Amino acid sequence: MWSVQEHLENLVRHIELVRDACLLLGKRLIAMGRVDFGRILIANGFRHDASKFHGIEWDFLHRGKDTPKEELDLAISQHVRTNAHHPEFWGGFDNMPEIYVAELVCDWYARSMEFGTGLRDWINEEAIQRFDIDPNGKRYEWLTTFVDLLLQDPFVRDR
Repeated sequence: MWSVQEHLENLVRHIELVRDACLLLGKRLIAMGRVDFGRILIANGFRHDASKFHGIEWDFLHRGKDTPKEELDLAISQHVRTNAHHPEFWGGFDNMPEIYVAELVCDWYARSMEFGTGLRDWINEEAIQRFDIDPNGKRYEWLTTFVDLLLQDPFVRDR
């Protein structure tokens, strides 16, 4: 049975994970000299998925088995078409600006944390095909750079 409390907790946990990932990645980018880019990514993290608190997204996302397929499809469509960190917003991954590729990586990272899956594995096994990502393209290069920066081991020292 769907509960408002559980829905709210799941939503807030996801947004907090994305915000924390944007903060970490943003700080690492700032340290590399990409000050404005890092700052904007951090700001995006604080606005991430705010649309899920309203309307059809609130009513039908995250209800699981209680959600009729038609309503769920409409809610997903609304979400991906109004949030710039989704490839569908841009008409495909190949059209995404770099800042939203960075936020997308943070979103995927959060989902990997929530589901206990490997981010790199999910990208290679599912995302490349699902979003028609060209592994030789510039945006894939951005994507892998952001993943590497985000997953950078804090206990390893550069020599």
